[in-house]
Amino acid sequence: MENLNTSAVALPRRRESSACHRIRRRQFLPIPRQEAWAFFSSAVNLARITPSYMGFRIRHMHPPGGIQEGQRITYTVRPLLGLPLTWLTGITRVEAARTFTDEQLKGPYKLWRHRHSFEEVPGGTVVCDEVEYQMPFGVLGELVHRLVVRRRLEQIFDHRQRTLQALFPVPCNLG
Repeated sequence: MENLNTSAVALPRRRESSACHRIRRRQFLPIPRQEAWAFFSSAVNLARITPSYMGFRIRHMHPPGGIQEGQRITYTVRPLLGLPLTWLTGITRVEAARTFTDEQLKGPYKLWRHRHSFEEVPGGTVVCDEVEYQMPFGVLGELVHRLVVRRRLEQIFDHRQRTLQALFPVPCNLG
């Protein structure tokens, strides 16, 4: 099983005053790529792999149904102090059974772009998550990132990894 730990790395600064951070995770799942795709491309399953303390709820999906470019999904999350926050994402790229990208249209970040990809390997699929994000509010946002946000995102992706391991356990080969 392969896992690349979450990393929040500052990239070279752009004209904006906040740094662009990245999270990268890779996880082996002992299921065919089509099954991994079916699981991850259903927004309903995001609630299954998100920590309960986040209070994640899907409020609206347009158009409804399977993932498609242009789809918009509205969520409510409670990332800090239990305060509800509306998060609107748009699906900006879909290459069936291989990759899709969601981007924040409204929410807590100045930028949030999450690319999900699926690589078929012997015995299963490697699921890759690559997130680029920027904090709002310049220097103050970067301070909050260092003090709270980076750690919280690591916890969320750690929880996701543990949950996926429980949902799709690697079989033991005893001989």
